[in-house]
Amino acid sequence: MEANQTLLENRQQLIEYLEAGCKPKPEWGLGTEHEKFGFTVNDLRPLPYAGKRGIRAILEGLAGQFGWQPVEEQDNIIALLGDTGASVTLEPGGQLELSGALLDSVHQTCDEVYTHLAQVKTIAEPLGIAFLGMGFQPKWGREDAEWMPKGRYRIMREYMEKRGNLGQDMMSRTCTVQVNLDFSSEADMVRKFQVALALQPVATALFANSPFVNGKPCGFVSYRSHVWEDTDPDRTGMLPFVFDASMGFERYVDYMLDVPMYFVYRQGKYLDATGQSFRDFLAGTLPALPGELPTTQDWENHLTTAFPEVRLKKYMEMRGADGGPWGKLCALPAFWAGLLYERPVLDAAWDLVRDWSMEERRQLRADAPKLGLKTMIRDRTLQSLALEVLDLASSGLTARARLNASGENESGFLEPLFSTARSGLTPAEKKLALYYGRWNELVDPVYSECAY
Repeated sequence: MEANQTLLENRQQLIEYLEAGCKPKPEWGLGTEHEKFGFTVNDLRPLPYAGKRGIRAILEGLAGQFGWQPVEEQDNIIALLGDTGASVTLEPGGQLELSGALLDSVHQTCDEVYTHLAQVKTIAEPLGIAFLGMGFQPKWGREDAEWMPKGRYRIMREYMEKRGNLGQDMMSRTCTVQVNLDFSSEADMVRKFQVALALQPVATALFANSPFVNGKPCGFVSYRSHVWEDTDPDRTGMLPFVFDASMGFERYVDYMLDVPMYFVYRQGKYLDATGQSFRDFLAGTLPALPGELPTTQDWENHLTTAFPEVRLKKYMEMRGADGGPWGKLCALPAFWAGLLYERPVLDAAWDLVRDWSMEERRQLRADAPKLGLKTMIRDRTLQSLALEVLDLASSGLTARARLNASGENESGFLEPLFSTARSGLTPAEKKLALYYGRWNELVDPVYSECAY
């Protein structure tokens, strides 16, 4: 993690770091990440780290059979690196994540996802382990999740107790699917950020898949999305400045300089810097490391500690969707690439949202986790908006013309989302119908009927 040791001495270097992410359109790619809950099949319990049926055993199996390279922290395997640029990592409560390689098309992304899930099943099934794609742990409480042995998680866990009510739930009981996308210039980044942030509630509704908490319906279709509203106000939220004329790399840097730090990583250990200021770090006055200046790696680490639903690094992360079934893991990169990667489509999407007020954006963000596609924005339902947005995404994917061996473009990956939008029922609502019907008000069947 300390690979880039270039010293940073001023704010301009932080701005230049983000600017360095600009790429010409032919070099744009897709990086898809997805998380999933592991459980033991006989009792449905979350996986511990150690033991014959634990997360460590999964990681060791993947390394031994499929050539992944282990990454250790304090003698514990905490991640795996692949030769394509992909990695397998652990979220705080043992959620297993694939951080995919930067690829050219959704076809390639889908191949990557399916290869990963096949490898995981090869290791997990003989151990009596399975994995579930949902946005929130449907059955077990916060106390049932064993925290993974990563130093940054201990620091974040203790700090989150002071900043919100649901931060520890976010860390230990949520799963998401996200896609990372490129930009060509500052202006291109700004327009993509604005469109993506405004339309993130559409993705939240289409992927809403977390209606249960502690084995019971919770009143939300995406409880995962709701959790982010009570995690830490310093690092979540709608980011009103994104829609201002001043938005750009410099403005985002100023935002990040106001996000309190979590940690500094030195010599293989995480040092507690919670609540401290990166501005002080730049001045050499950080209490955790007095007299030291930050490195580029410190800035990269700090950028990962803000949690808006669109996050800027040297690329952009779309973070508004619940984890879900195999087919929808490929739908998310198709959705956002279709909307953001062809300029006429991006402009048309901006026309849909450009005159929304900040209050309307905030209200849409608050309502979508509860009401899903029944949410209203002005005089229309989110279902109606979603269908229009999906049509735009489909046209963008057709224009991108990334074809598979059969000559098909990427628009077919949107079909699960079109099906959801046409029905008006989120995946969560379909699970709730089963809960009140065939499942006899029990949540356990989700583990057998919806596991990978």
